Amino acid sequence: MDVLDMKIVEKTMENLRKNNIKPFFVEKKEDVLPLIRTLVNEGDTVSNGGSVTLKECGVMDELKSGRYNYLDRSREGITREEVEDVYRETYKADVYFASSNAVTESGYLYNVDGNSNRVSAILYGPKSVVLVCGYNKIVKNIEEAELRVKQKAAPPNTVRLNCDTYCAKAGECVSLKNSDREMCDGCHSPARICCNFVISAWQRHIDRIKVIFVGEKLGY
Repeated sequence: MDVLDMKIVEKTMENLRKNNIKPFFVEKKEDVLPLIRTLVNEGDTVSNGGSVTLKECGVMDELKSGRYNYLDRSREGITREEVEDVYRETYKADVYFASSNAVTESGYLYNVDGNSNRVSAILYGPKSVVLVCGYNKIVKNIEEAELRVKQKAAPPNTVRLNCDTYCAKAGECVSLKNSDREMCDGCHSPARICCNFVISAWQRHIDRIKVIFVGEKLGY
């Protein structure tokens, strides 16, 4: 969604509720932390997925504040083996923070990952999942969600992560050249970040997943 339209936001939130996903809306990024502090308790074990949005809203600083038992996968000097241990410990976290690549007006979450520690934690493990999303992450349907990732999310993320992929250089997925492409089509680079495509629909565990929409453009 290029321009904030509260009717679309409200429609999306209503459909998330129907799917047992609890939505919230705040007007600006400065409002995110006060809300988050009502969703997590001091001393809780918390972790996060990679997210530009979380940094923009100050969530990363909050997680590292010392108020929580933070499972830090990016601390100085951490080894790859220790990172993998953090990923596995994350499944036992009280609260997991991330963003979503897209949220459809019909109330579906669309996420694409390379390593897939983020999507796996969204799906299972942590007791509570909090996704912070700028209103720009709202799309009409799954087809628009696919395009959003291939055109707006994956290319800048590959640049940020220094990945040698087609989209990092061209600014969009190579699969968009093909009129008969399938959702999962893409490059075959070893650095590809689009490996697992996950759609979260109706949830058995009521309100385990929360989505905080912000009335600003945030993230990729």
